[in-house]
Amino acid sequence: MFQRTHPPKLASPIEVDGRRIAIPTKVQYKWHDMEIGTFIHFAPNTWQDSEGDTLKTPLSELNPERLDTDQWARAAKAMGAKYLVFVAKHQGGFCWWQTDTTDYSVKNTPWKGGKGDVMKDVSASCKKHGLGLGVYLSPRDDYHGANVGGRAKDPAKQADYERLYRRQLTELLSNYGDMMEVWFDGSLVFDVGDILEKHAPNAVIFQGPQATIRWVGNEDGYAPYPAWNSVRSGAKKWGDYTAADGDPDGDRWLPNECDARIRNTWFWRTDNEKTLKSLDALMEMYYRSVGHGAVFLLNHTPDPTGLIPEADFKRGEEMGNEIKRLFSIPLATKQGARTDETLLLRGKTPIGHIVLMEEIARGERVRRYALEARVNGQWQTIAEGSAIGHKRIHRFENLEADAVRVRLVETLSDPMLRLIQAHPFLPKR
Repeated sequence: MFQRTHPPKLASPIEVDGRRIAIPTKVQYKWHDMEIGTFIHFAPNTWQDSEGDTLKTPLSELNPERLDTDQWARAAKAMGAKYLVFVAKHQGGFCWWQTDTTDYSVKNTPWKGGKGDVMKDVSASCKKHGLGLGVYLSPRDDYHGANVGGRAKDPAKQADYERLYRRQLTELLSNYGDMMEVWFDGSLVFDVGDILEKHAPNAVIFQGPQATIRWVGNEDGYAPYPAWNSVRSGAKKWGDYTAADGDPDGDRWLPNECDARIRNTWFWRTDNEKTLKSLDALMEMYYRSVGHGAVFLLNHTPDPTGLIPEADFKRGEEMGNEIKRLFSIPLATKQGARTDETLLLRGKTPIGHIVLMEEIARGERVRRYALEARVNGQWQTIAEGSAIGHKRIHRFENLEADAVRVRLVETLSDPMLRLIQAHPFLPKR
């Protein structure tokens, strides 16, 4: 077995006011700015009405004749996503790319005469549509007898499985272009840091010994508030941290990703069309993920034809359009504020949202703040908070003011706000 553990690619903490605080790497910072991603779950499960692969579907039945990864990419763009993570192998072990590591793969299906490669098609579609590309390679593999984390059920077979998995990971990371995210769902009990270092230097890593982002701790699409981006190294096994472990005085930057389902399952089923989430439910996820400083990864579920159902596509598009409608035309904007800052509006104006962004390249230095509005000549406190992080979105329904301001109540030295923005109140359509 491969015993050496390569450390995760994280920035060293900086000293501020006698404290060591975490800062993001350039790769993490870029990932924060993506804000929304699309997950694609597609496996034999799709033919089984099951979340887990039963391993009983004949591969001769897997023939998604209308499969169109351009449609998947268009669905991602429509919802406002900047990247797409494809489940190349789920926990059942079936592989959607051309590989010699297993016979449980697309090579042994009738789709494109066994010559098809969904990973190749996804990569091409992401490039065509300007999306970042991510890949999910399940460490668990029921077909090859590996449990969660890639731990073989039979210890005598552990080394063989590790070799197989490392070959699969190397194929995915070296043959399909630059990866911006790699998922190790359920973490990983062995080291693949050398492969990541060589073939995925620009990727954030979800879970495992090389984790540079963390699971928020639920599959409901929301982060708690506050959702501090830093954690204390050594507090628990690396790769197992969740949002509950956030600490403003932590020494390592490990931001939260909020994965969620557009239906009530990760895989398409014949019996759950009515569970498609409403626009209101998706917007609530957006507010409680991106609006709490995290990144939102929303799943789409292609059906056995290989297409995302039209209703699902449209619902994601509705979310993307609503975000544009609410946040595309601000009332006032200030960038690069270092102290308390006032935004003057054009007379008494209905305000629907105030968006704050901290300059996180310097770490999270704001520890407490207040929002105030000038109403009929008098300043009133309208909201208070602790973490700002990458983004904090405040919502209002009955607020009319001619100015708003941010007061930084408690900070470390030399804080900086990347953005302060007020947006008009727009009633629901």
